[in-house]
Formats: sequence, structure tokens, C-alpha cells
Amino acid sequence: MAAERTTITLGGKGSSFSSSSVYKIASGLANVRIDSSAIERFTTKPLPLIKRSSFGIPQGLTNEETRASLAVLLNKLLLSNSGSVRSVLPVKILEILNSKDETFDLGGEVEVTEGENVVLEKSCASLVGVCSVIDHKSTALSQIVDSVAALSCEATKGDVSSFSSLDSGDGFGNKDAISVAGDLKVLLNGSKAVGKVEVEEVSKIPRIHGKFREVVRSVHSDARVELNSGVKGGKTGSGNSGVGEALGTTLLALSMSIKSLGECSFLRAKLCFESVGDEELRKLLLEKSCVEYENLKSCYKSCLVEEDQCRFAHKLNECLGIVWRIFGLEAAGAFFVLSGGDKSGDADKEEAKSDKKKKKNEKKAALGKGTSVVIQFIKERLVSESGGDQVEQILSLFNPEGQGFDILLFKVKEIVESNENRRLPKLPKGTRDFAKEQMIVREKAFSIIQNVFKKHGATALDTPVFELRETLMGKYGEDSKLIYDIADQGGELCSLRYDLTVPFARYVAMNGIASFKRYQIAKVYRRDNPSKGRYREFYQCDFDIAGLSEPMGPDFEVVKILTELLDKLEIGDYAVKLNHRKLLDGMLEICGVPAEKFRTICSSIDKLDKQSFEQVKKEMVEEKGLSSEIADRIGSFVKEKGAPMELLSKLRQEGSEFLANNSSKEALDELSIMFEALERSKCSHRIVFDLSLARGLDYYTGVIFEAVCIGAEVGSIAAGGRYDNLIGMFGSKQVPAVGMSLGIERVFNIMEEQQKQAVRATETQVLVSVMEDNKLGEAAELASMLWEADINAEYLVTKRQTKHFDRAKSSGIPWMVVVGKNELSGGVVTLKKVVEGSKEEVKDVPRDSFVAELLKRL
Repeated sequence: MAAERTTITLGGKGSSFSSSSVYKIASGLANVRIDSSAIERFTTKPLPLIKRSSFGIPQGLTNEETRASLAVLLNKLLLSNSGSVRSVLPVKILEILNSKDETFDLGGEVEVTEGENVVLEKSCASLVGVCSVIDHKSTALSQIVDSVAALSCEATKGDVSSFSSLDSGDGFGNKDAISVAGDLKVLLNGSKAVGKVEVEEVSKIPRIHGKFREVVRSVHSDARVELNSGVKGGKTGSGNSGVGEALGTTLLALSMSIKSLGECSFLRAKLCFESVGDEELRKLLLEKSCVEYENLKSCYKSCLVEEDQCRFAHKLNECLGIVWRIFGLEAAGAFFVLSGGDKSGDADKEEAKSDKKKKKNEKKAALGKGTSVVIQFIKERLVSESGGDQVEQILSLFNPEGQGFDILLFKVKEIVESNENRRLPKLPKGTRDFAKEQMIVREKAFSIIQNVFKKHGATALDTPVFELRETLMGKYGEDSKLIYDIADQGGELCSLRYDLTVPFARYVAMNGIASFKRYQIAKVYRRDNPSKGRYREFYQCDFDIAGLSEPMGPDFEVVKILTELLDKLEIGDYAVKLNHRKLLDGMLEICGVPAEKFRTICSSIDKLDKQSFEQVKKEMVEEKGLSSEIADRIGSFVKEKGAPMELLSKLRQEGSEFLANNSSKEALDELSIMFEALERSKCSHRIVFDLSLARGLDYYTGVIFEAVCIGAEVGSIAAGGRYDNLIGMFGSKQVPAVGMSLGIERVFNIMEEQQKQAVRATETQVLVSVMEDNKLGEAAELASMLWEADINAEYLVTKRQTKHFDRAKSSGIPWMVVVGKNELSGGVVTLKKVVEGSKEEVKDVPRDSFVAELLKRL
């Protein structure tokens, strides 16, 4: 053992100490050395000394735990910056750790400086040391338990179909449980041994193992921090630092998870044992498992009553060892069921022959690609260690201190991490890839949109894809829950942008801009439930006008631009539903809705395009506290919709309640101006005045609108409105603004469905076809001449003529510049038009004039 020891260096600049290193030192697999730079930092000054009775390592720890405690204590002394640590104490600890003695005496008085005493008193070295051992062992256990559980799934013929239903796709699934289920599917890939038997202990595996993974990560994170943290002395380091309590809390969660893990393994093991053919072996396995399970329950109880954190960690380490043995016994049981072996090979010869005949006649079900590797590994180890108790040999394989464990762990990792067994990679839900044909459609659409925006005098703007979270929060009402938050990357809490309007308002306010007409085409992100036409990542095409101007002028122009866009994109029939936020507020006031509930009731009304009024009414009454009478009155108003001027005239009739309300009267006056402008600009036939349109975003203050494609079930394809107060939220000055946003992804869906003829994926005009091998230089020269003349060209060099024509046909390239053996020898080219139905061909064109000839024909 000593000859195989590695060496771990402590105290080096920039070095870090890990739980794995602590474990190697604690288990005697590694020697320790102190880095020379750390030795140079030790003080040589004579300092007052204090007598201590010991190192402060508690009694009752195992040898392994004591060595781990000393290793952590040594590192804490090296990390100390007090200037009062001498070399004496670290060297003494170093000698103990590197000693070959199985036992060592820590008793007797030691003389220490004040700085050294602070480290001994406050470092929690023993707790951190034992925690590090637990971290190492539990991490190893988390990497092996799934393979054992997979064996049991096959041995019990359990139904594993539930593993696929854990990921619901709404973003709220348990990530660790989903990950465990994925690893199990990899291990069981191709298995015919799993069946349709509903086994509760099998269906529990992903969640119980997933929770164990989660807690183990937490223990690992805490251990890593504490292993590499120094101990402060003096006033700043006085008192209880909370290390013990913090680690104790983390370890408590681990203890509960370990108990659940062991219990679930024990119950699966019992099911496996029922199928073991050898009665003596079955009884032995059950007896050993029951003993270990009782030990686990007893040890767990003693854990819970232990108030001292270090003693608690010691007991937890003991529990962990028991769970390792329970999993080993589960693996043994599953192995004997799946391999049909017995534990000793000492059975009667006649009985063995009989068993062999039976096995020959039985058609074994194929095991999973991963589980079969584990079974084969166990078989090979049992053969290499023939003789002795096979159950104990298998337990040794699943013991982290055993000689074969590292090989087993490597094989399991190799299986789980192998891409060969995993399904093909997939996209995150709510996102899409776009093939070359789709990109042609998208680029054409973006070009149309940009041209319309520029025609109206807008300039382009780009903003960061993420903003400070405080910039986005409180602007979207109930939809704020759909904002994607980004993990803290250095003190700033950020989120992916939800739309382009709030970043635009932030930009205007930040730069003190009083007037701005801008457009922006960029991606936005929403943590929504994906459905047809609804994505989590999608483009928006925004047009906004900020600043004072002719009353209702910007509102009219924005809606006019929207109709121009939808007409030019040729998506079919559509309608622009339009309303006014002040009209809505007046309506709610007339109905008796309290002012503080206006926005939340608007959010409910906004759902009327997806839900019936009865469903919306139920939400307003049961969830938002409106009376049934008020909800019914709202219902009588929101049913009103029609042609702009007709409905406007109806709402402005003498005696109308809307005229008696200041808010709604102001809205009707503004709409009158806007509707006249829309009518005279010949687009009012596209507008539907709809009192049910509410738009759930909090920042709207005036006109609101939404475009829908008639006959296409993709929801709204564009929306917008006036937001006079949003920019003022970010600065001292209010700047009125109005804007619209085109949901281009839904427009693309419609365009793709309407696409009847194949779209060229490229705009290549000419294919340079060199019909000889190894003639790249010829192709490069001719293609470069075309590129310099701004002709879109590609080249192909191969003797196989069919490849050239297939390439031109599949890409829709109209012309070929053919260079064959004759053309090469004559210094000429042949121009050939390859459009279907054309036989145009120009032979023997000189190289110096072929570009000019092509330009005449393109």
C-alpha cells in the first residue's frame, strides 16, 4: 500500500484542497507534503506560547475520520495569514499523516501560539474533515446507484415507461429526476428484460435518486468552500462563525436523503431475492439485507438525536457505509437473478447438471446495453477471484475502498456518458432550427419589413439581449412570471429581454432623447408553455415613435404601418382589433370595479380570445373578488365589436354612459380623430373596434391593438399601443410614445403553410463545372472572375458529370460554365443554360470574355 501512495502538496499559491484529496490522505492512499512557498511564510519570530491539552480532535472518530481532520487542520494552518504560525505544529501533523502506523496517539500537551490556537479552536477541522469524507463517498455513491437500480428494474421485470413522462416540457419538471431517468434509459437501452409489472419501488427511483444527487451537490459545494477558507483571528474572527451550523444543516438534508435511498434499495433488493433460484442463497441475501436495513434505521435514529455537529457527521458517515452495503446486496441479488448463477459453486454436481439443462432450454431476455456491461464485469471479477463467498466478493466490488470499485465506476461512467447509447440531441422546447429553404423565406420577409419601416423614416436600434432584472420587472403585469432570469454572474441580477419595447424606453430615458422614430428586429425570450405558433425564443419586429406630435398622428401611423406590413407579406386575410385603455378604464368604472383592480381585471378580459366568457367570469369572481353582478355587466360591454365608425357612433349616442365618464369620453374623442385618419388612408376596412381587447401589459395608457390572421390558428400576429408613462419610469422626464410589434415567427408559420412551390435555398446564378479531377486551380480562377463581376457563383471539381447536373438542378442554378478535357486544351469554356425546357448552349467561349457573355444572358 505504501509503495502505491501518491503525494498531495498543500499550501501552494493558487492551489485548492478537495474532498477527494482529503479522502486519499485519510484512507492512506496518499502522502502529504508542504509546498516550499508555504514553508517560507512560517514565522521565525519568538512568540508567547499557550499550553493546550490536545489538537482538539474529538474522541470516538474512526482512524479515517481522524486523519481527515488532521489533513484539514494542516491546510487551515497553511491558509492562516495571522503571521503567528510556526513550522513546528504543521510539521508535527505532517509526520503523523505520513506515518505508516495504523494507530497514532494525539494525546499529551502541545504548545501553540495565539494564532495557532485560533485555528485549532475555530477551524471546525474535524467537522470539515468528516464532511469531506462524506462528500467523497456520497459523490461516488451517486454515480453508481443508478446502475444498481437499473439491474433491479430488469430483475423484477419492472415497468419503466413512467421514466419518459417526467419531463412535461413546461419547464417546471424536476431536473435531477429527469436526469436520473435519462441515465436509466441509457443503461436499459435495448433491454428486453424490463416488463410491464408496476413496481412502486421502480417508479420511485428517479425522484429519490434525483433528490440524492441534488443534496450531494450541496454537500460538495459547502465542503469545497470550507476546505479552502482560512480562519480569521482577532476581532474580525471572534465568536461563532456559523460554519458548524451551516454544515450541520446541509448534512441533515443528506441524512434524510441517504435514509430514503437505502430504504428504497432494500425494498428493491427484497423483490430481486424472490426470483433467486437457490433457496440457500435467497435466505442468505435476505438475512444480510435485513440486518443492514435494521442497522440503517438504528444509525439514522442516533443521528437525529446527536446535538454535536461533529458526532452527527460521524454517525452520518456510518449510515453512508451501511447504505453502500445495502446497494451491494441489491446488486448481488439482481446479478444472481439475471445471470442465473449461485453463490459458491459447491452445489451438488447432479443438481448443477440439471440446472445447466434448464438454462439451455430457457431463452434469456436480452439485457440493456449498459446493464449487460455491469453483469459481465461482475462475472469476470468472480471468475478471476474463484473460490470464497461470491456475495462478499460482489459487496467488495461495490465498496468504494475495494480494489475493483474504481474500474466498475469507470465502466458505469463510460456507459452513461457515451453518445452511442444516448438518443440524438434535441432542441430545447419552444425553439426551432431553420433550414436553408426556410431562411430564404425569412430573409425575404425581413427585407420587406425593413423597407416598410425605412419608408416611414425610422432608424435602426439594437439593445442587449439581457437587461438588469429591475429594468424589466413590474412592466408586464401577470406575464412577469414568464421572464427568463439569468444566474448571478458577478453581483448583477439580469434577465433575458421579454420584448423590445421596455429596452427601447430604457434607451430613450437613459440618453435623454425627446423625439425618436425607430425600428428593431431582434430575438426575445419568454418562459411560456410552447404550442403551435407559441415559442420561447422568437423574433419581434418593432416600430416605435417617441415624443410629442400631432394628436393621434403617431397612433394612426403605427396602425397604418402594420396594415402595410401584413399586406406586403401576403399572409392572407387578417383583422386588426383595436380598443383604448382609457375606454376600458371608463367601462370598468361604470361597471363598479374598484380602481385598484383595473389592471388585474384587464388581464382577465384579455383572455377572452382564448376562453369563453363563463371561464373568464369564474376567474374574475372566484380568484379576483368581483361580484357576479359586476362581472355580468362587464360581459354585456365586452361583447360589443364592429366597424370602427359604426360602433363609435353607437357609443357616442345621446344618453350613453360612456359620455358621462371623463376617461371613456376622452378615449372616444381620440378614437374619432384616429378612425377618420384610418378611413381616409384607405385601411379602415382592416380595423375591428373591439371592446373585449384589453392587452395584459401594465404599461399601456391609450390606444391598444392586436392583429389576427383569419383562418389560421396561430393567435395574434402583431400587437401594440400607446405607452405614455413607461419612459418616465426610467428617467425624470415623461416622453409619450406609441409602438407596434410584429410576431414574425407566427407570420413565418403562415407563410410556410401557404408556400406551394419549392423555394431556392441559394441565389447562385452560375455553377463553374470543372469536369476533371485535381483541377481546383482552374475552378478557382474562373469562379474568382465571376465573383469579381458580382455574379453569385459556386464551383464543383469532379470527373462525374452527373454530379454537376444534379447539383445545378437541386440548387436551381440557371447557368453552368462547363470545363471539360476539350475546353481545357483549347483555353475556352462552354456556357450551358440548365433551366427546365431550355437547350441554350454557347460553345468555345474564350476565357477572357465568358463573364461578359454571361452578363448579357443573366
